[in-house]
Amino acid sequence: MKNLFEFAEASLHSATIDEKLALTHQARHSLENGELSLISDQPVLPIAQVRFPDKPILLPPRDMPKRKLGTADGVAAFFHAIAHVEFVAIYLAWDMLYRFRGMPDLFYQDWLRVADEEAQHFELIRTHLLAMHVNYGDLPAHGGLWDHAKDTADDLLARLAMVPRCMEARGLDVTPAIIAKFRQMSDHSSVALLNRILTDEVGHVERGSYWFKFVCGQQGFEPEAKYRQLIKQYYQGGMPKGPFNREMRIIAGFSNAELDWLENTTL
Repeated sequence: MKNLFEFAEASLHSATIDEKLALTHQARHSLENGELSLISDQPVLPIAQVRFPDKPILLPPRDMPKRKLGTADGVAAFFHAIAHVEFVAIYLAWDMLYRFRGMPDLFYQDWLRVADEEAQHFELIRTHLLAMHVNYGDLPAHGGLWDHAKDTADDLLARLAMVPRCMEARGLDVTPAIIAKFRQMSDHSSVALLNRILTDEVGHVERGSYWFKFVCGQQGFEPEAKYRQLIKQYYQGGMPKGPFNREMRIIAGFSNAELDWLENTTL
């Protein structure tokens, strides 16, 4: 395979987990070695044709079992949930570069790197789970993440606002406190794993911010006003809930005005 979009199509339409991981790593290696074209005249397949594995069973968030971190089952369930987030994040990054054509080469390089890092995260968490005698797919997972991709399949600005700059940015808000809990439990392997993921996710959100502002410039929108409009339009259930990690979000490309709006609108 010598075309990035062929890799993307194969990854998005394969339900085999290990094949998807291998394709993702191979694509990044090939692109970094100048072996992949970023030009394609092949049609983009509808997002409804994207395939997921049969497991885990997907449930609405409200139907997910409640477990606490203070128990071994709770820790395993937590990391299974994180594994699912990272697994869907591989799809989200691949779909970002597959579905939206005509962008600068750097756009495709960025989102392939994100896909590869999400695949690395998933592999690390899967290994962590196996040490707890749990495999990915053994427990149910919530099915809402991919809905944001389907809702924004025809609008790059909406995709950038909702995925990296809303759903993924939420991880910057909540993960530091979770790391602190595992530190209190002296679970050093979990702390190291979550710190690795958090560090990478700051970069992913930053790339979302960069490309959101870039496309706003292309289309003649003021970025802060457009972000407010898209969040109101696409976020289901009111508004994103705080508290928000201002320090990390600023590093990841949010403006103080955006953060003021998010904080004040959720009061």
